[in-house]
Amino acid sequence: MKKLILAIVSCAMVFGLAAQQPVKDFAKCYRYAKANAEMTQKPVVVFMGDSITQGWYEKHAEFFTDNNFAGRGISGQTSWEMLLRFRADVINLQPKAVVILAGTNDVAQNKGPMTYQQTLDNIISMVELAKAHKIKVVLCAILPADRIGWRPDIQPTQHVIEINKLIKAYAEENKIPYVDYHALLDNGNGGLSKKHAPDGIHPVAEAYTLMEEEVMKALRKVVKIK
Repeated sequence: MKKLILAIVSCAMVFGLAAQQPVKDFAKCYRYAKANAEMTQKPVVVFMGDSITQGWYEKHAEFFTDNNFAGRGISGQTSWEMLLRFRADVINLQPKAVVILAGTNDVAQNKGPMTYQQTLDNIISMVELAKAHKIKVVLCAILPADRIGWRPDIQPTQHVIEINKLIKAYAEENKIPYVDYHALLDNGNGGLSKKHAPDGIHPVAEAYTLMEEEVMKALRKVVKIK
């Protein structure tokens, strides 16, 4: 009986300690909590993405501030994680439109292997959530990539092309503006030039300027922008 009581007490202590441990924020839903709470006006557009979107704000903050855009990119994120935080970082901000750029880290298998269809399904779910809240959508092609520095075992070029085919077909079928960053920045071999991205993945300021010109054309189709 004493052993049973000790076992029960031990289990209770373990569960009690576990309950006190902070819950891991898998999708980093709280990454922008402070920035979101401090916003004094609704953004016209939210840019949802990974490190490419995060780096965009870091290198060209004026593009966002001058246009009342909100950058909500988080380094390393897959489309799974973006979908999980879509309400916190897009819907709750009540923008007129959202620009979705997702897929590079799906190809890199940052959270494990993913099929092309799984990536598309996550993007479709984000689109459907946006539409349900009367938020216009712009979809983007994954940027070209012929190498992934942190995953040298993966050859990404064709994976990126195949996912982009699915995204483009879905966008066309549903009359959603599609920004073809892949065609814009392809070095001719399915990758990014060193001039545009020394590491083959993350654009420099000059490349972001080119991307801004293209995305603004698409945004003007769905919202009023100067």
